[in-house]
Amino acid sequence: MKAVTKDRAISIGLVAPSVILIAIFVYGFIGFTGFSAFTKWDSFEPDLTLVGMRNFARLFATMPTDRFLCDLRNTVTFTVLFLAASIAIGLYLAILLDRHMKGEGLFRNIFLFPMAVSYIVTGVAWRWILSPGNPQTGATGINQLFDKVGLGFLKWGWFTDPTILYIHADSGFGRFLEGIGLGGLASPYIGISLAMISVVIAATWQMSGYVMALYLAALRSIPTDLREAARIDGATEFQIYRRVILPMIRPVTLSAVIVLGHISLKIFDLVVSMTGPGPAFATDVPAFYMWDTTFRGNNFALGAAIATLLLLMVALLIVPYLVNTNRKEVRQ
Repeated sequence: MKAVTKDRAISIGLVAPSVILIAIFVYGFIGFTGFSAFTKWDSFEPDLTLVGMRNFARLFATMPTDRFLCDLRNTVTFTVLFLAASIAIGLYLAILLDRHMKGEGLFRNIFLFPMAVSYIVTGVAWRWILSPGNPQTGATGINQLFDKVGLGFLKWGWFTDPTILYIHADSGFGRFLEGIGLGGLASPYIGISLAMISVVIAATWQMSGYVMALYLAALRSIPTDLREAARIDGATEFQIYRRVILPMIRPVTLSAVIVLGHISLKIFDLVVSMTGPGPAFATDVPAFYMWDTTFRGNNFALGAAIATLLLLMVALLIVPYLVNTNRKEVRQ
């Protein structure tokens, strides 16, 4: 009994410092940030006077041109396009590599290489590649390439384009949403920022290799007997992937959605290094707004409110996934 008690005391003593530090510097700071969101701390001097939900009400104003609403629009645009492009490209690359093509090891390393680069480096590189140029200097980056190969009609402003494609109810896409029962999404307040497409391209370039690695590991774990049995039954390759393989790798798809969705909701460094808030907040995101409000404007309460909403957005994505995973482990 004494030995067991001694071992338990040693274990607690080893774990306690980490638990205490995490409790203070993670959960303690989260709690203080949440508390600050309900205060009047709008200058460099702390003012912890409680003002209720005033800071949150300032964020959700009624005008569609308000910055936080623009940020939410940009986040939705980025998340949908980023997830769709990364998963589609990653799955396609994994299928190619799974067919044991020549030079598989080389191509696998090439596809995974962008993951070794930080978002800051990615943003700087793609800022140069997608820089549209100006009338004084002429076209630069990919626009200059379009000029050289005779595709000047493809030139575009990229991340400097402030155009917002609003989804009106009487537009073609609005009528399509109405036809599938999603007519409530069509309104003058919901739109797609074209400038965010540039950020999506850069982020997809960096993360599609990660998705490829997930799918490739899943594809290699599927027994070849299942594929051979499907071929004997007369199934085509497309039917094999649609009816056999894709349903089996659905958990991997869910994991990729969770990881990429978490990245997209809190994206910051790529936007900072590549575009900033952009013209008319065309590429602004909540994380950049939080940093700008807190450390440039010294409005700590409003910045804390944005941080709290970001935490809730990420929690709405992560918590159900963790609960579902834990339930499956308990059942097994």
